[in-house]
Amino acid sequence: MTIALLRPLAEADLVARTHYYRREGGDALGERFFDAAVAALGAITRMPGAGSPRVGVVCGIPGLRVRRVVGFPCSWFYFVTTDQVDIVRLLADSQDLPSILADVTDDA
Repeated sequence: MTIALLRPLAEADLVARTHYYRREGGDALGERFFDAAVAALGAITRMPGAGSPRVGVVCGIPGLRVRRVVGFPCSWFYFVTTDQVDIVRLLADSQDLPSILADVTDDA
């Protein structure tokens, strides 16, 4: 299993999105989202290469991969290195991904 390291913005995204779902749908929805997001991280660490490189290609960010959070309209964005997974952001489908990801590099 590969180690996953969350960048500060990825951690902040997880907290903010969990609070959003809690505020909009109650504690149970917030917990369900958090559990789904953590499960997606687990899947990334088990099979880091399984994430889609499509968004990275479209945005011109070599090596950027994406993995959906099952049951929610958002995804983890990350890079795979030889010894770890560099988790960059957790973003909603409705966000302007090209603009938000424009400054992302594989430099942890």
